[in-house]
Amino acid sequence: MKHGKISSRILSLTAIAVVGAGLAACGGGASSTAAGANSATTAKGPIKIWYSNNEFEVKWGKEMVASWNAAHPDQQVDAQEIPAGKSSEEVIGAAITAGNAPCLVFNTAPVAVPQFQKQGGLVPLDSFPDGAQYIKDRTGDLANQYKSSDGKTYQLPWKSNPVVLFYNKDIFAKAGLDPEKPKLATQSEFLDTARTLVKSGAVANAVWPSPASDFFQSWFDFYPFYAANSSGTNLIKDGKATFDSDQGKQVATMFQTLYKENLASKETYKGDSFADGKAGMSLAGPWAVAAYKGKVNWGTVPVPGTQAQTNGSTFSDAKNVAMYSSCKNQGTAWDVMKFATSKEQDGKLLSETGQMPMRKDLTTAYADYFNQNPAYKTFADEAARTVEVPNVTNSVQIWQTFRDAWGKSVIFGNQSIDDAFKGASDKINQLAAQK
Repeated sequence: MKHGKISSRILSLTAIAVVGAGLAACGGGASSTAAGANSATTAKGPIKIWYSNNEFEVKWGKEMVASWNAAHPDQQVDAQEIPAGKSSEEVIGAAITAGNAPCLVFNTAPVAVPQFQKQGGLVPLDSFPDGAQYIKDRTGDLANQYKSSDGKTYQLPWKSNPVVLFYNKDIFAKAGLDPEKPKLATQSEFLDTARTLVKSGAVANAVWPSPASDFFQSWFDFYPFYAANSSGTNLIKDGKATFDSDQGKQVATMFQTLYKENLASKETYKGDSFADGKAGMSLAGPWAVAAYKGKVNWGTVPVPGTQAQTNGSTFSDAKNVAMYSSCKNQGTAWDVMKFATSKEQDGKLLSETGQMPMRKDLTTAYADYFNQNPAYKTFADEAARTVEVPNVTNSVQIWQTFRDAWGKSVIFGNQSIDDAFKGASDKINQLAAQK
């Protein structure tokens, strides 16, 4: 279950700590007067933007910017990849502190938004007359997950990588399993299939989720299965942790069984265990289609729930677009944001990266693409039923608290699941209550 682009796409706990350290220095970043704010939101002129260093997104970004610049000679966009650093979020946080962040970043992690907002580094998109309506019209109800606790939206839902279960057809066949109709509809079947894969000698590990303690690792083992089990319940709902429940503990028990029966390794794999044929199954999003091309004869199924289901939920693994408060020409920045997330540009993003634009009309707007690229249909279907990380203060610390409890109980068996989840839930409730 190694996430193929994880190292370049998400942040470290240290990075967020560095970001947080800049609070005192830039706490007034969003304290401009109402008149100043209003003039900024209408100001037009040159802007700077950053986009991901993923090669496919770089190609899309360059083409998008060239198209805009050709039509707007007096509002030129200066674009570059996010500067190198320990993580994108550390670089962005430092730029907020220094007051020189770009106008737009097309790679803003939802988990970092509460911290950036606390720094005063973000512009609420509702401040534009058509802001709230544009987001609603484009994204639909899924946009509600991206609202902050103050009721405002500081990130435009942009693209998601809905997590599904990949399986290696050749390894399944070697184990005597049907590679075209695998028994993976329920978590019970998932466990039985995992046992068959290993006991047959077809592969050493049925799955190989990372056992590392990084807070984000739970997005690629626990969270997709929990979403499938709980009809898309967020880790936190109404300010309270939700995972200390029958649905949450059932997922934990399933993974605990995988580790106890040596169906999954407790060692960290350096590389992609699925692509390297070291694991028979993997949790990943549509980015993996290109990554596994020519390496694995794969198939996919929705993440199994306790019961077989046709409309199960999963983790979104989204990246969004945010506008930063140091931007002088916010009127142009908003226009560029809408241009870059238009139906035409979203279609180009889909065709060039395989990632799912967060549009309520995704499957109908690009019906021809999905007919011509059936491998992506599963992801498009799942994109409408994704759950995001909680948009709450202390989001990273909350996930780290959960991950620590998961490691102690599920992976290494040093504490009962009941005790670990109860303790983590209590601590997370305290963290979530802080402002």
